[in-house]
Amino acid sequence: MNNSKIWLSSPHMGGNEQKYVQEAFDTNWIAPLGPNVNGFEKDLETYLKSNAHIGALSSGTAAIHLGLILLGVKAGDEVICQSMTFSASANPIMYLGATPVFIDSENETWNLCPHALESAIVDRTSKGKKPKAIIAVHLYGMPYKVDEVHAVADKYGIPVLEDSAEALGSHYKNKKCGTFGDIAALSFNGNKIITTSGGGAIVTQSKETKDKAVFLSTQARDNAPHYQHSEVGYNYRMSNICAGIGRGQMEVLDAHIQLRREMNQFYSSYFESIEGITVFTEPNTDYYSNHWLSAIIVNPDKTGGKTREDLRLALEAEGIESRPLWKPMHLQPVFESYPYYGNNVAEKLFENGLCLPSGSNLTVEDKLRIKDVFNAFFK
Repeated sequence: MNNSKIWLSSPHMGGNEQKYVQEAFDTNWIAPLGPNVNGFEKDLETYLKSNAHIGALSSGTAAIHLGLILLGVKAGDEVICQSMTFSASANPIMYLGATPVFIDSENETWNLCPHALESAIVDRTSKGKKPKAIIAVHLYGMPYKVDEVHAVADKYGIPVLEDSAEALGSHYKNKKCGTFGDIAALSFNGNKIITTSGGGAIVTQSKETKDKAVFLSTQARDNAPHYQHSEVGYNYRMSNICAGIGRGQMEVLDAHIQLRREMNQFYSSYFESIEGITVFTEPNTDYYSNHWLSAIIVNPDKTGGKTREDLRLALEAEGIESRPLWKPMHLQPVFESYPYYGNNVAEKLFENGLCLPSGSNLTVEDKLRIKDVFNAFFK
């Protein structure tokens, strides 16, 4: 048997990435600008099928950071953030000297709870600290409750920064994720649906806002023959080389999404007959997830005491990577002193949830190896 490592989510090349990269070398566009950057941005705008304007950046974190700046967040402001997420959603709040206010999840999409969101806004406002922005995340590619979250945001006049880092290709009511927020962030890290090795993008609703983001991402250089700077800038622009990888990846994006969705169906079919295991899937047909990562909830009360950690270790022993769900931000040592609103939904998800191998490049043999571990574990 092949005992090579089965990864949670590894890069999956389509074949044409090298063509675009070679073109950059052949034309000497080895810089944070060039035809591939322009082409990649246009490819993304076409794919999202909206009036979005996109700036390619060095990371999704950079997109969130610039997004908060463009929404006017400054030191001393408060920013609401989904607690069940990767730390990159929350860290940029701290970069700006602002205060994160964390919100619990709901059980259907595992995302921002609209009821806890409204409670937090009312309470913070009563304390003289109306939140300046809301960071809502499409966790593992599952769209958040868009209508409910944006109804609350609109009611109180607070802009939404949509963290769509994990959700390229997902949609809600046939509208693509990345197009709901006042500003949105995409990620092309090595483990994402598509990759540029490292990279991200900011999605804006106007060309003016996109141009401002690009200006800030290129050290905020004023229009002058010499280097002149009237604002603090950042080195956040994507290189033409990385964008070339992205252009090749865009050609296989939909095919790779379908393969990840098939992995989710593989798990759903297997666990149909296993009591105590719930596979994370769409709550109804309004939602379409790219299933960037497939995840399960393990209920030890119904599995004879077997826990998600027991299963993780069983997989690890056979060279198969799995990982607990994101540890909620309000439980992280760096954030535990900041406000939190909700109950214990996110905590319970973290305690019992496990992400399983989900890559679009998993083979039939890989699936058989995973299934063999399940068979031995649950027998």
